[in-house]
Amino acid sequence: MRKYAFWLGLGVFIALLAVAGLALAQPYRLRGSIIDPPQPAPPIDLNGFDLSAQRGKVVLIFFGYTTCPDVCPATLGEMKQVLQRLGAQAERVQVVFVTVDPQRDTAEKMRTYTAAFDPRITGVTGTEEDLQPIWQAYGVYREIRQGGTAAGYLVDHSARVYLIDTEGMLRATYSFGTPVEDILSDVRFLLKP
Repeated sequence: MRKYAFWLGLGVFIALLAVAGLALAQPYRLRGSIIDPPQPAPPIDLNGFDLSAQRGKVVLIFFGYTTCPDVCPATLGEMKQVLQRLGAQAERVQVVFVTVDPQRDTAEKMRTYTAAFDPRITGVTGTEEDLQPIWQAYGVYREIRQGGTAAGYLVDHSARVYLIDTEGMLRATYSFGTPVEDILSDVRFLLKP
């Protein structure tokens, strides 16, 4: 009976090792909405920020506005967590907050707002004419909704974070509410040599 239990235990152990080996042999799969094949990220060149100059870094882009009551501060708070949890690796990551409300979001207002979350987050703005082709290239939905707030109006907008790899390729997007751990895992994967 002991001999049978030994062989059974050994068989189970070997089976578990085989399953673990198969799991480890699987290639990493990004946790966001994957863009397959990866596409060159549409250019952004505003307020001294040039996306093409970010090669070698992983870039996370979010479109929003400084008087947003909910989604934008929550998302920027998550981006702050990503940067903090990366530790020294955060030097190779750039978070960019692009306005969808250029009428109110001046360059100074964007700097002050993003710095309140993390000074490593870059806020960019421009004229509506500058921003329109960028919004379109990234598929950003944006609509001004008048009245009902102390700010005068709200801007309904899409709420996705865009992940760009170190070669400037758009690799994935994340919907609002994606766990920080998922974004962090993907960023760490893309930072590997």
